[in-house]
Amino acid sequence: MHEPLSPGLYIVATPIGNLSDLSPRAAKVLQNCDRVLAEDKRVSAKLLAHVGATAPMTAYHDHSSSRERERVVAMLGDKAVALISDAGTPLISDPGYKLVRAARAAGAAIHTIPGPCAAIAALTLAGLPTDRFLFAGFLPAKAKARGEAIAELAGVRATLVLYESGPRLAESLAALEAGLGPRDAAVVREISKLFEECVTGTLDELAARYADAPPKGEIVIVVGPPRQREAASETELDAALDQALGRLSPSRAAAEVATLLKLPRKRVYARALERSGT
Repeated sequence: MHEPLSPGLYIVATPIGNLSDLSPRAAKVLQNCDRVLAEDKRVSAKLLAHVGATAPMTAYHDHSSSRERERVVAMLGDKAVALISDAGTPLISDPGYKLVRAARAAGAAIHTIPGPCAAIAALTLAGLPTDRFLFAGFLPAKAKARGEAIAELAGVRATLVLYESGPRLAESLAALEAGLGPRDAAVVREISKLFEECVTGTLDELAARYADAPPKGEIVIVVGPPRQREAASETELDAALDQALGRLSPSRAAAEVATLLKLPRKRVYARALERSGT
């Protein structure tokens, strides 16, 4: 039975694998909306047929122009428009935020219909800390830009979540290991599908595993946060100070070593004075 929806934009999460993951509420919105904005109409046609939705579709994706966005916003005054991506939650690693921002500026009603999200699902499978995490989307394809992006992430004290494709997986894992060290990580693919897989290990182990066997399917890389460094021992402190004192004054040597070993500068300076005989 057709139940008209109030006008506005409906952000609808769709399955990332198993069609049964579509929520009843999401199905109802798709069945009763006036128009569907789809990333790829050929992909979305299968989902709409599955739930018996007959609303006309309009392509809306990262190549859509500002003029197309304006046309969509103009509809929202008297039509219910559903925004969907090929899989998962719209706006996650796609530019749909521009439409949401424009709709809000125009005073349109905006509703979110939550559901599947590959980034969150991968976090639940990876067995890595989830109290703090950063979603970083796709790494750049070119080596220099990719290295710069990883360098920016190196100091983030949180689990990292990235999307990747099969052919680029080993190269990205190797770049992550080079920039972050051998952190614990997981490669998650085919989430909620028949061959769902979560492979764990250190970044170097995973890079070697996939070097000659790029996997198929949609992939999420989950990388654990930086490991806590154990406090430096007295022996390590003395060795570092002796090396620094050969080049620097006690004050400068203490500053350098305190930063290097992450120790209180006052304590390191006192030890530097002892080692230098000052």
